Amino acid sequence: MNIYVSNLSFHTNEEDLKTMFLKFGSVTSVKIIMDRETNRSRGFGFIEMPSEDEGNAAMVGMNNKEIEGRLLSVSVAKEREQRSGRNSSSRSERRFF
Repeated sequence: MNIYVSNLSFHTNEEDLKTMFLKFGSVTSVKIIMDRETNRSRGFGFIEMPSEDEGNAAMVGMNNKEIEGRLLSVSVAKEREQRSGRNSSSRSERRFF
């Protein structure tokens, strides 16, 4: 299950985020999205958990939880729609937003 987490503190790193979600089960991957120009967190990221039950428990347990003075928003990640334009490619990878 791929989980979208937003309203992260800019100080939260991937290891911090992983630790928060490990309370609910196994975590396959963690990715905080970084700004290309500043290399600073954009305030959101993704958690992948292999178990749907654990993922659902994590979403319930972490949604609206206050971390570093910010209320997290946690939901199922939606697949990103293919965008057309100069940076689009024909790669067939799954992308989430």
